[in-house]
Amino acid sequence: MKVNPILYIIIPCFNEEEVLPVTAPIFLEKIEALIEQGEVDNQSRILFVDDGSKDNSWAMIKSLSKKNIHYKGIAQSRNRGHQNAVLAGLMEAKDNADITISMDCDGQDDINVMDDMIKAYQSGAEIVYGVRSRRDTDSFFKRFTAESFYHLMNWMGAEIVFNHADYRLVSSKVLKEFSNFGEVNIFLRGMFPLVGFNSTCVYYERNERMKGKSHYPLKKMLALAFEGITSLSIKPIRMITSLGIVISVLGMAEIIWAVAMRILGNTIAGWSSIVCIICFLGGMQLLSLGIIGEYIGKIYLETKRRPRYIISERTEEEENRET
Repeated sequence: MKVNPILYIIIPCFNEEEVLPVTAPIFLEKIEALIEQGEVDNQSRILFVDDGSKDNSWAMIKSLSKKNIHYKGIAQSRNRGHQNAVLAGLMEAKDNADITISMDCDGQDDINVMDDMIKAYQSGAEIVYGVRSRRDTDSFFKRFTAESFYHLMNWMGAEIVFNHADYRLVSSKVLKEFSNFGEVNIFLRGMFPLVGFNSTCVYYERNERMKGKSHYPLKKMLALAFEGITSLSIKPIRMITSLGIVISVLGMAEIIWAVAMRILGNTIAGWSSIVCIICFLGGMQLLSLGIIGEYIGKIYLETKRRPRYIISERTEEEENRET
């Protein structure tokens, strides 16, 4: 006898009051269709995670939860970033759901791909990655930088799925094991492959944002990329070591050459070359110290063991207070 899984759709929200009235009914329509088709259980829910929004996002989420039982919401005590918001939703759902699907609130991810994700899960996959088949909707700059980032991450030794962001299905079995990952510096798209289990990919085309403006400007994207590299790979430090060895060998050769020239009496004024060498070595030392300092900073944050998210409110609590 087929047992329908309980699905939780995890939707992180940060200042999404413009797009929520547009996408929330779409999410509801989809989950109700999946229930009617017998693909998921009636206890399935849409879980909004408010990431410390400054607008009316949380008030709208509470209003939605009163209108339909399939809407739920949790609010973080302050803004902690997209990755922590997704993590909070996943950890909230892991004991109530058989499967979770995380996706953004803006409606850019093709919601109908959920059907393929659920089928893949029923066929034995514990993780199903939503992968963009192409990037035609992106500008040339964004497409070039994004694809360069994925190539760079793979070259650095981090195991990430090319062109996959945070649209994925994860089973409760995986989430229970994933909860043992206690690091503070998180990069989810690179961490889930580390858990293991059977996984597969489904491909889709990403749409334009339905309403409002993106909350991920270039600065935040670069910060996320740097977070991913330093969280998943120590290759930058090994590159510094290799560069240090090369510069040391060249330095020894320069010393031998200088001594030989002194013995032969061929010394000449070399102010320009000395300045260039000093500037080069000084720049490399500062860059190396900066990279090493970034890793030391991450160690410092990890040793504090501060919580990665703090949930201040739940929509169920609001309902209980009213009753």
